[in-house]
Amino acid sequence: MRGSATDPTSTPGHRHLRRSVGTLASAALLLPLLGAAPAQSATDSSAGRLQRAFADAAAEYHVPQSVLLAVSYLQSRWDSHAGAPSVTGGYGPMHLTDARTALATTEHLAEGTEDARGDSARPALHPDIKVPENSALPARLRTLPKAAELTGLPAAELRTDPAANIAGGAALLASAQKELGEPASADPAHWYGAVARFSGADDTATARAYANDVYDVLRTGEQRTTDDGQQVALAARPHLSADTGQLKRAGLRTVAADDVECPNSVSCEWIPAPYSEFGDNDYGNHDLGDRPDSQSIKYIVIHDTEGTWDGVLNLVQDPTYVSWNYTIRSTDGLIAQHVKAKDVAWHAGNWYINAKSVGIEHEGFLAAPDAWYTEAMYRSSARLVKYLARKYGIPLDRQHILGHDSVPGPTTSTIPGMHTDPGPYWDWRHYFQLLGHPFRATGGKYSDLVTIRPDYAANEPVYTGCTTKGEPCTEHGSSEVRLYSDHDENAPLIKDIGLKTDPTNGVNDLSSRVSTGQQYAVADRWGDWTAIWYLGQKAWFENPAEQPTAVPASGLVVTPKDGPASVPVYGRAYPEKEAYPAGVPAQSVVALPYTLPAGQKYVVGDVVPGEYYYAVTFTTDSHRVVVGKDLYYEIQYGHRVAFVRAADVRLESAVG
Repeated sequence: MRGSATDPTSTPGHRHLRRSVGTLASAALLLPLLGAAPAQSATDSSAGRLQRAFADAAAEYHVPQSVLLAVSYLQSRWDSHAGAPSVTGGYGPMHLTDARTALATTEHLAEGTEDARGDSARPALHPDIKVPENSALPARLRTLPKAAELTGLPAAELRTDPAANIAGGAALLASAQKELGEPASADPAHWYGAVARFSGADDTATARAYANDVYDVLRTGEQRTTDDGQQVALAARPHLSADTGQLKRAGLRTVAADDVECPNSVSCEWIPAPYSEFGDNDYGNHDLGDRPDSQSIKYIVIHDTEGTWDGVLNLVQDPTYVSWNYTIRSTDGLIAQHVKAKDVAWHAGNWYINAKSVGIEHEGFLAAPDAWYTEAMYRSSARLVKYLARKYGIPLDRQHILGHDSVPGPTTSTIPGMHTDPGPYWDWRHYFQLLGHPFRATGGKYSDLVTIRPDYAANEPVYTGCTTKGEPCTEHGSSEVRLYSDHDENAPLIKDIGLKTDPTNGVNDLSSRVSTGQQYAVADRWGDWTAIWYLGQKAWFENPAEQPTAVPASGLVVTPKDGPASVPVYGRAYPEKEAYPAGVPAQSVVALPYTLPAGQKYVVGDVVPGEYYYAVTFTTDSHRVVVGKDLYYEIQYGHRVAFVRAADVRLESAVG
């Protein structure tokens, strides 16, 4: 047996020599026990080098290769991200964390001019944000320095070299196994406790949920092409068991899960947002309701915090701040619930959407938004969304599972300040695969509708301003596709008149971008280019047959009724004046600066009555839900959804 990873005589230089000379021999001896990698030639140094790195690290640290592969898949799906850190400062295929320099200086709800409450019946809510002091980072955000100690490899190498990163992950798993008093078994069933500890969670429920996910990956198997073009595979072991009793010896705390509204398959704790009075007849930080009995829940809004886990939880517990229903931790998928689904959180910047939605924040505190999200967080989030969708009858599509960036400004003045998270790097295609509703072609080759669906990894539009205004962001896969005024990349970008600025390639400029899963009516075609109706204009995007960025779709569209040159577009569905009871002031029906011109068509997501939740006092006796008879169609108008009156438009089936 080789010397242990913690051998004090193993200097960094010595470790490098040993890894280069002895690893292959050790791997050859141990691969039959650890789960062999696919056979390959010794001269094949590219196609299988990542798979070989897993085999080498497994042999080096006596960790079953299948366990190492499954843990890495749950962390990063085996992607290296060219050495760029994740939203929580995690690096490489094993997501080794080194977050000491990645803390953001502010929190995203403090940015811009958006009023998170978005209710024009009340003064705009712009709380005075005081960013919490950065406390000592928890161990889950310092795994890379520990891996450096265990392996003797420089931290910089663990960040940038995938093979070194994998070795660091293997060393951490081996160390956790040793700390639990367990032998370095070749049987994956005997590594459950070490896997749970690898999550970095300090409570039993979260560690268990994480380990269960890893063992699900072991049972189902996975294979994919990574972000740097490598094929990696993990064979399925459907009958694999796990020694779950090891978790009892892991020394983790127990968290009560009472009162939470979460599926049993995730770890969830209750950290309530306060409903309390303060100051001069003011209160926060949400409104009490009786949903779904009083009004339906139609939407789930996906957010990205751009703030630390501890800092964000401090903010949501401040009655003078705003609120959302759930926060999900990046490193391990832990969910905290803050506001019950029956109540209305202040999160989306549009009171109509707030009153009819659940808001989910996803942890991320890296200053540069061209970061990546862990598979653990994606999976935990998808399980929560599926649970909520089943419970409240919410369709699993992009017209109801909204990004904060697709929520419309409720009035003209609010449009420029609306938030743009979770941004172009959220992998909507993968997320909907986890939801069990992948985006598929549902129309013929020349269908009148398309669903935006680029290959995330291969789709790398140039963005600027991730760290410095005007400077290009790191090349990175994206869910979004850029729009031009003609079928030419040199043509001007599409302009959003509501933003009152010229369009740019800025990472937060949504004026000329469409997002995966969104659907639009086809306006024209030219060679490898497709035009759609977008913001009242014909907008072009490149859509080559060999690598399409959109697929044919079918569905319903609206177009203006005969007569007017255009019809108004709204940021919310308003009840008519006659629907308001005594004591509830009627909202003024105010159109946005956009129109739906005659002859243009826009995809319908839903038909809804005008609705308004009147809740402007701490006591609930005056609260009312006003539902009108006037109907509206929710449409995909630009990057954001919008509403048009049913009386103004004609509903049609698109030709598939």
